[in-house]
Amino acid sequence: MASLRDIRKRIRSVKSSEKITKAMKMVAASKLKRAQDEVKKTRPYADKMGEVVAQLAQRLEAQGEFPHPLLANRLVKKRVEIVVLTSDRGLCGAFNSNIIRRAQRLLFDIHDQHEEVHISTLGKKGYDAFRREGLPIRMNYTGFLNRPSYAKAAEIAHEIGEAYVKDELDAVFLVYNEFKSAISQKVVVKQMLPVTPKENVTKESLVDYIYEPSQKELLEHLVPRHFATELFQAFLESVASEHGARMTAMDSATRNAKEMISSLTLGYNRVRQAAITKELMEIVGGAEALSG
Repeated sequence: MASLRDIRKRIRSVKSSEKITKAMKMVAASKLKRAQDEVKKTRPYADKMGEVVAQLAQRLEAQGEFPHPLLANRLVKKRVEIVVLTSDRGLCGAFNSNIIRRAQRLLFDIHDQHEEVHISTLGKKGYDAFRREGLPIRMNYTGFLNRPSYAKAAEIAHEIGEAYVKDELDAVFLVYNEFKSAISQKVVVKQMLPVTPKENVTKESLVDYIYEPSQKELLEHLVPRHFATELFQAFLESVASEHGARMTAMDSATRNAKEMISSLTLGYNRVRQAAITKELMEIVGGAEALSG
């Protein structure tokens, strides 16, 4: 049985952990609010950008013109890349492990269908996991998840887009966590390249316009921007999901610490009571021995 001193040290240790987890929960909650606002602000822009690209692409195809290289869907996909978006830090429950397992399953499912399947990582946790498994990592992008910016997303999108245009890649998939709520995140596998315009564009919405510059020049500018916007939106979704997962995990850890402190306190009182009872019995026994 543990001594009173050992139990007191354990209680102090758990109380310290409880303070840390409670503080981390509060920090994550404050960051979640800002990240959630960013997600809500950018979603309408990304959706409208997709609609505009879809309309322009349909008009050019109707005129018999090839819209844009990033829209080209190649029939034979020899080289495929899986981009895995995780976090740089842990202590967020199953946030990273769910993404990594989904990426591994996707890699297993499509590996035999293509000549080459590459992996690129966005975030330290994904990089460390795939490096431990000895899988080849084409690119590792780091140092942007703390403060995600459109400029960094555009830089990464340009690098991946150039590889696609040069036929170094035939398809690109992104695995990330989509933000649903503070306690719910959904692992999503999204095809990023070729860019797939929205299919809900109706003929009624294809109103003819006068374009300056031309439709083709406009699409050449918008498609890379749309690709970068989709990637930036995924960054924001992932960051908000991370804060939500961390807040939930730290809340659960705080409640577990409280339960452990209660259990340890009960055990401490029992041991203390047993020690007191033993001392009293020794005193009574000694007194009876002296009187006898």
